[in-house]
Amino acid sequence: MKQGKFITLEGIDGAGKSTQLAWIAELLQRAGLQTVLTREPGGTAFGEKLRDLLLDGSFIVYPETEALLMFAARREHLGRVILPALAQGQWVISDRFTDASFAYQGGGRGLDSGELSILEQWVQGTLQPDLTLYFDVPVGVGRQRVSQGGSMDRFEQEQADFFQRVRAAYLDRARQFPERIKLIDSSQSLAEVRAAVERTLQCVLNYG
Repeated sequence: MKQGKFITLEGIDGAGKSTQLAWIAELLQRAGLQTVLTREPGGTAFGEKLRDLLLDGSFIVYPETEALLMFAARREHLGRVILPALAQGQWVISDRFTDASFAYQGGGRGLDSGELSILEQWVQGTLQPDLTLYFDVPVGVGRQRVSQGGSMDRFEQEQADFFQRVRAAYLDRARQFPERIKLIDSSQSLAEVRAAVERTLQCVLNYG
């Protein structure tokens, strides 16, 4: 059986990536591909419990604790959802993956990228997404979108300078891995963003 493809969506809070998830799946399904939609932190029953803790604004935790919990959820996610689906020929589309750890815990929290790389290697070995769509938007635009969505989680409650660091880390990752990480200008209209996503999927993965 042919191995499936692994697509991840990344971006700061308010970038609009989550709204694209189901649409991308539908696009691929129309091309005759089986898809699995998932997210991080989360994706498994255990991971969703950790997600609740990580997003709970009533907790203050050390950055190292946050990173370790993220990778703990990721290990379960890989073993129980991502790898089995790929082995069955399904295409996995995940709302965030390890790039988010380098952006949020690395850029945002200031953790050493070398230490995060050690966790990355330990948890996922050589596995990397086949394609990462990075939805880029100015921090001010992202913050405005988040504020219109009602109650905010622990990350969404962070100040603008935190998200400036997160965005800078994402852009740095995109420069480091240009073959895998493709930047989508998420400040455009929905139609323009979707057209850019479709072009990128066809160009990089040739799914049609």
